Amino acid sequence: MGASGRCLCMVLLILAVSGGFFIPAEAGCADRSSPTCCTGRNNECGDFSKQRSVCYCDTYCQKTGDCCEDYGRVCHISAIDCVLSPWGQWTECNALCGTGSMERTRQVTVPPRNGGTPCPDLRQRRGCFGKSELCRSSEEVARILPDSFKRNFKDPWRRPHMLMKEIKHSYCVWLRISQASAACRRVSWAAQLVTERSVCAECQGDAMDATGRCVGDGLEATRTFWMAVTVPGCHGSWVRMASPWGCRCPQHSMLFV
Repeated sequence: MGASGRCLCMVLLILAVSGGFFIPAEAGCADRSSPTCCTGRNNECGDFSKQRSVCYCDTYCQKTGDCCEDYGRVCHISAIDCVLSPWGQWTECNALCGTGSMERTRQVTVPPRNGGTPCPDLRQRRGCFGKSELCRSSEEVARILPDSFKRNFKDPWRRPHMLMKEIKHSYCVWLRISQASAACRRVSWAAQLVTERSVCAECQGDAMDATGRCVGDGLEATRTFWMAVTVPGCHGSWVRMASPWGCRCPQHSMLFV
């Protein structure tokens, strides 16, 4: 309610008390009955100025400019605006790779009182782009085959020096398919690669790189990409769910190449 609305309230109050119109005597905050002054916004906390116009003795009158002339001398009530601390540091981007968000906060050091300016937002957020060292893994494309292509077999033609080769223990990864192309439906083993389905892929020793992992084995909570080696046009994306130690993929799973 603005100043005109406040005046209307006071006029109606006068009419209700007197039962008619009259010209009030000069008064002000000092002549008010208890309470002399009011905090906040109170349309009943008013009287009349020297000009015989309605004036107020509440803290809000400092904003609307309709205080009684003796308000400052009598009331000594000041509006206290909200005071905030400086902004804190921006948080780390919540995405390891790709688009994410970061935020910063600030605290209220002095809360508003007596009709003072309220506090603005205490939190800010902005976009960011994750560039973790792990992001390079998210750019890899996994090459996969069905587990019928198991490669851990005894080769009678291996040379003696090859028999001494260190055996690397395999590991498995569970992934949830995010997207799969229509070409995957052409072949039975690839047809199981459908959206929202979870699949298990095994990384065997012969497929590992120098760091002991298979290319494209994914990142947890981050979308990465795959392609079916023997099915032209069959490709898509998935999200790594878990890689439990010592797990074994069930039958009809995938192999990293």
